[in-house]
Amino acid sequence: MSTLDWQAPHGGAWFDPAAAGGAVTSLTLHDNPDRTGPAAATVPAPAPLRPGAYRFTIPDTLPSGRYWGTVAFTPAAGAAAAVDRSVRIDLPTGTGLVASPEEVAEKIGIPLPLTGAQRDTLRTAIEDAQADVEAYLVRPLVPRLAILNGVRPEPGRDLGSWKAWAYCGPDDDFTVDGWTLMPDGTYDVQLRVGLDGAAERPIRRFVVAHAAESLRNTPTAGGSSGRRVSSLSAEGQSISYEGAPSAGQAGALPVLATLDGYRQPPVYVRPRPAAAPWPYGGTVSLWR
Repeated sequence: MSTLDWQAPHGGAWFDPAAAGGAVTSLTLHDNPDRTGPAAATVPAPAPLRPGAYRFTIPDTLPSGRYWGTVAFTPAAGAAAAVDRSVRIDLPTGTGLVASPEEVAEKIGIPLPLTGAQRDTLRTAIEDAQADVEAYLVRPLVPRLAILNGVRPEPGRDLGSWKAWAYCGPDDDFTVDGWTLMPDGTYDVQLRVGLDGAAERPIRRFVVAHAAESLRNTPTAGGSSGRRVSSLSAEGQSISYEGAPSAGQAGALPVLATLDGYRQPPVYVRPRPAAAPWPYGGTVSLWR
């Protein structure tokens, strides 16, 4: 099953409709950016993920590709219904990729929808770019799921924060996916442990740019080279291409150094000093 995590926008900020007596009604997906015509799918009310966040579960019957959606919700009790028209999702999700083939295709000018062959080629490029980032950061970009059973939160902490649970340490990234209150007063907590590259915009941008650049000079990657044309002769017998902007210039490709903030600090082990030779230290002599 693919999922979509959604937060309600209001006045340029995120807020929780349920806290004001409102509710999230449904998600409607369309196969065109105008969001017109028959809906490709209508997903009923989502499950609360944590305060202010909701998770829609999208059926696997939808074909792979890009969809544009609208979320209907009531901001507060007695308020008029509202619609969020900013939803866009590439299916399927949860495949272990930081970015989708559609994002890379859009970057190099391959029209949507993609064919199966194009999707496989783009997926391979994303996997290669993702592997380079993982090698640089020395950590995976896909978190692992973990469940804490029968735990109690730290008093006064938001249950949606990893700091509420003493079993989470600062030596890794923790995201609370949800929790269940048990009859004995303890909680079962669902966590994502590790760096979630798909949720980090700088990582997504680098992976997409890296994958797109690796395919940019390969016309067989989908029928479009994506190279920047600077001039073309009238007879079409010669063509010139622009060079890519240098690092640091506007429009330049991101560099790996922009991801340094995601590297874990090294752990240094202080070596024990060597013991002085006897009779100044070390083994005690048995001679008197």
